Amino acid sequence: MLIATRVLKLCRASADIEIPVRIFAPVQSAVDWSCRFEIDWPEEKRVRIATGIDAIQSLLLALQMIGAQIYTSDYHTAGNLMWQAPGQGYGFPVPNNIRDLLMGNDAIYGA
Repeated sequence: MLIATRVLKLCRASADIEIPVRIFAPVQSAVDWSCRFEIDWPEEKRVRIATGIDAIQSLLLALQMIGAQIYTSDYHTAGNLMWQAPGQGYGFPVPNNIRDLLMGNDAIYGA
């Protein structure tokens, strides 16, 4: 079940392209929990799953994986990706080892 969507914007000279990010409700298996998410990049839709001990851990890991994929993308590196305003971040947490990539409000408030 889809529980949240955020739409980022890829700024192009010809026209802006929407980049939807979708997060689905964690699902319990016999041993652990998994949380699926999707990012609709222009070249492909990436579907990934984060696994955790419980629902909250799987959701947190999914959010961090989304943040990592966004902040390490070529679109971010090129400065063409935005959420609410250019250079203000995307509102997703990242793992500690790439916190130096955070910008704008993400860097200030530790998204």
